[in-house]
Amino acid sequence: MRVISKARLKEFWESPGHNEAEGSLRAWYTNVNSKTVAWHSWADVKADFSSASLVGRCVVFNIGGNKYRLITRVHYVNQKVYVLKVMTHKEYDEDKWKNQCGCFAPPPESEEKANGKAPKPRRKGH
Repeated sequence: MRVISKARLKEFWESPGHNEAEGSLRAWYTNVNSKTVAWHSWADVKADFSSASLVGRCVVFNIGGNKYRLITRVHYVNQKVYVLKVMTHKEYDEDKWKNQCGCFAPPPESEEKANGKAPKPRRKGH
């Protein structure tokens, strides 16, 4: 898999009060950003990270003994993991991130095509 991007992780651990997240985020990054890791489905993610959760189209990882949450979008076809947001458990519980990260938004047309699915027709007036 290829993680996009480490900079977002670093930005979080360098922000005030989050420096203790660095070791756990670096470990996650090193584990996932590897040519030997190839996820083809949610089951593959779950096999590697049993505490991960699927929330809409987002994959949520528990980081640092459940102190932090890492919100990602996994593109299995492209073998990429996009880091959307890193936050504390408390911020996660506020649920604002779901709209910010677009976890329940429909996939972009290009993603549907990449997955070999025909886009769903949209109804007028809805």
